[in-house]
Amino acid sequence: MSKAAYWQRGESLDYTNTTNQIIDANTIIPIGERIGVAGTVINPGEVGSLHVTGVYEMPKTGTSEIGMGVSVYFDGEGITGAADNGKTGDEKASYPSAGYAAKRAGVDDEVILVKLPG
Repeated sequence: MSKAAYWQRGESLDYTNTTNQIIDANTIIPIGERIGVAGTVINPGEVGSLHVTGVYEMPKTGTSEIGMGVSVYFDGEGITGAADNGKTGDEKASYPSAGYAAKRAGVDDEVILVKLPG
C-alpha cells in the first residue's frame, strides 16, 4: 500500500515568481485551473507565499448578479460568474476557478467576496 508524508497545512503554498516583474502582495495569481493570492511581495526568481484558502474581497468584472455559493472565475482582471469568454473555436478562453461567492454580489457591485477553494 502506498503512503504519504505530511508536507504542510496547505493554507498557503510556496510559489516561485518566474517572471521578470515584482509580484505585489495581494495580487491574484492564476495557478493551473485555480488561483491564489500573493501573501507577500515576490521578487523575480524568488519564492514567496501564495494563499489558497480564505475569503478575499476581489474586483468584480462580471456584469451579472452572483449569488452566495455560486462558482466564480478569474478572467485576468477580476471575478466573473462565466467560466469562459463566451467565444468558440480558437478564440475561446477558459478562466481558472476562483472558488465561490462568499456573499451575494449585485449587478452594479464593483467587488465580490470570494472563498478560495484551497
